[in-house]
Amino acid sequence: MAESAPGTHEFDTVSSRTVYSGAILALRLDQVVMPGGKVAEREVIEHHAAVAVAAVDEDDNLVLINQYRHPIGRRLLELPAGLLDKLGEDPLEAAKRELAEETGLAAREWSVLVDIALSPGFTDEALRIYLASGIYETEQPEPELEEADLQVLRVPLAEAMRAALAGEITNATAVAGVTALIAARASGAELRPAAAPWPGMPTAFLERKAAQRD
Repeated sequence: MAESAPGTHEFDTVSSRTVYSGAILALRLDQVVMPGGKVAEREVIEHHAAVAVAAVDEDDNLVLINQYRHPIGRRLLELPAGLLDKLGEDPLEAAKRELAEETGLAAREWSVLVDIALSPGFTDEALRIYLASGIYETEQPEPELEEADLQVLRVPLAEAMRAALAGEITNATAVAGVTALIAARASGAELRPAAAPWPGMPTAFLERKAAQRD
């Protein structure tokens, strides 16, 4: 088989099987054609898309939550965030919901801060971080499970950046949100509108769950 020029090969999937499908993820084994014709197996975790909110108050404090994460057995400083677990759900509306549920806050101004493919070597999971300003208190639903233990903090943005560089904030979403916001301000870059298209938003897992219900 003739070699393709670098950057032009089509990585066709010739077969695929599902090993596991659970509440928030599925594990799929794909057979994929490599350059030169060799077929290699790739493990793929399908996951919900997620949204997060970098909410900044009038004193330039960033709203963070301190949340227990069972897989690592400790609490992490994070941005308010959550999964898009309904097919067709609008990401912006999901972000507004998560901000209210986790912090009891709402915001008047919204824009897209950054989109992230979280770990593309093995999962399609992707995240959109919004910048929210003009924040104010709103009705907060009764928290459940881990959210009943959430601690809400307001941290000066410069202090959040220092904490990320010092290894005190290690949650990937929070580090990305803090650094993206600092970089956007420093460069004067214009942020995308809140309703900007999100072509990298994964839907495979939700489509799988919908098919299972039909």
